[in-house]
Amino acid sequence: MGSSLVSPTWLEANLENSNVCIIEVSSSDDDSNYRESHIPGAVWRFWKDLCWHESDREFPAPDEMARRMGEMGIRGDATVILYGDPVQFGSYAFWALTMGGVRNLRLLDGGRKAWVESGRPATKEVSPLEPTDYSPGEGDSSMRMGRDEVRAGLGKVGRLLLDVRSPEEYSGERVMPPPNFDHGAERKGRIPGAKHLFFRNVVNEDDAFKSETELRALFEAAGISEAGEVVAYCRLSHRATLVWFAMHHILGYEGTRIYDGSWTEWGSIVGFPIEK
Repeated sequence: MGSSLVSPTWLEANLENSNVCIIEVSSSDDDSNYRESHIPGAVWRFWKDLCWHESDREFPAPDEMARRMGEMGIRGDATVILYGDPVQFGSYAFWALTMGGVRNLRLLDGGRKAWVESGRPATKEVSPLEPTDYSPGEGDSSMRMGRDEVRAGLGKVGRLLLDVRSPEEYSGERVMPPPNFDHGAERKGRIPGAKHLFFRNVVNEDDAFKSETELRALFEAAGISEAGEVVAYCRLSHRATLVWFAMHHILGYEGTRIYDGSWTEWGSIVGFPIEK
């Protein structure tokens, strides 16, 4: 297990550790699930409020991210545990907070689902926040790629472009995974040359990552051993971060990046090529 990944067993044993801070990252702006039950001591945040710039389709600079950490009562020397509801929102926050300079990040394996299904401790108690003075860290955007660089590298030898959406999205049948309302881009299809690797294939039914042996076989079948760099995308990049985490933080593959505009951007840009 990669050092950036912690197991539910480890976290349960460290719930009383004052140096561990826990953040539940939700896909919904409604915190009712959190208030009904959450990991003891966890702070709740809607993913956009935690990970995005207040107004721009951009990520917070390190000074703004530090302000948000301090607002949640997180100290600069704390180990920050992120878990998603659903699981990919934890890995997305891990990726975004890394770019924002947050230190000592860890991802809880399996997110909220694995914790609940394994019968771990849960509470309704919401502790009052005590703000801290969190000093900005050094941001790292090396794992991010923009649309122009993606387009310029189409057909580039040694680049593996991974589309991790559902089979229906990859084939051009939908732009949103079933059974959701089909919206999110003007065109259906995929980026030319992209190979398919469904993001759910990197995790088990309980949302915990598969073994290193299983993951390595999965990525080698997708062509990673011949690639000098890998660029992953989905619809809005949440699912892509789960695959990126498996590649980079569990298996140690270098040169793995995420096209964060993903299909919501590519599928609506005038003049950008697609295939089906």
